[in-house]
Amino acid sequence: MKAAVYYETGAPDVFKYEDVPDPHLFPQGVLIRVEAVSIEGGDTLNRGGGAMAGRPHIVGYQAAGTILEVGSEVGDLKPGQRVVTVNAFGSHAELRVVAARTAWPVPDGMDIRIAAAIPVPFGTAHECLFEFGRLKAGETVLVQAGASAVGIAAIQLAKQAGATVIATASSEARLAKLTPLGLDHGIDYARADVAQEIMRLTGNKGVDLVVDPVGGATLPSSLASLAYRGRISLVGNAGREPQKVDVSSLMPGNRSLTGVFLGAEIATDRVHDNIQRLIGEVAAGRLSVLIDSTYPLSEAAAAHAYIESRKAVGRVLLIP
Repeated sequence: MKAAVYYETGAPDVFKYEDVPDPHLFPQGVLIRVEAVSIEGGDTLNRGGGAMAGRPHIVGYQAAGTILEVGSEVGDLKPGQRVVTVNAFGSHAELRVVAARTAWPVPDGMDIRIAAAIPVPFGTAHECLFEFGRLKAGETVLVQAGASAVGIAAIQLAKQAGATVIATASSEARLAKLTPLGLDHGIDYARADVAQEIMRLTGNKGVDLVVDPVGGATLPSSLASLAYRGRISLVGNAGREPQKVDVSSLMPGNRSLTGVFLGAEIATDRVHDNIQRLIGEVAAGRLSVLIDSTYPLSEAAAAHAYIESRKAVGRVLLIP
């Protein structure tokens, strides 16, 4: 099969498009023909300096396609079925094998490209808002990096839950694309101090919950934006900076900072079933996926470079 691989981590130009051996099917797994790859934030972080499963390494969490073969112990999926899949690596290829537990059926008639972009960002956003963020109707949420896939999911889910939603992005043009999703207020962090704007918008109260997928230099503004008893769901490290921050401000206001990692619970019944529900919500038109652009798999380097330019709004896909 063809795959976008690298032999060492680094800038996007480490990618090579090569023939590699087909993946090996195991008893609890499914083999799929990949039809759409959703490039996740963790994919670019891994390529930039993460762990490699081997050399060459095939990066990538999330991809959708059609099942070609199922393992001997798989009973609930079958060849010919369309699924969206998640694994620690292996999405940037024509074929992939994943555990059946992390493959979700795609409803009939649903665009496979849309399905490819759902489990990780929507599952993560839901965890940040509800399981760990304890969001209630009437509260105010700040979504850092609102134009990211997690941000786009969080804006919609928070609005549906009855929250007031504020989000940050790097330009007014990017923020304008988020307004139809339920955004109440946007902050261009390139031009304004985020915490000062939050206090202005909330009458100096602050926000009840922050969803922060950036960390690094962004985390202090998240902390400074919190109301009394406010919470932060910190997920990922898109800023690629050390998490060095003074958390002493949490104590006087009885505030909390929680790290969130979807992968730790993705195989549980709770998360597995919730992701299937979210796929259904998108299929029914109650939630939206934004696809910014698509690239051929052979142009993985260009796709990663575009993501790192921070111009995208929503997901960038690779098509084998």
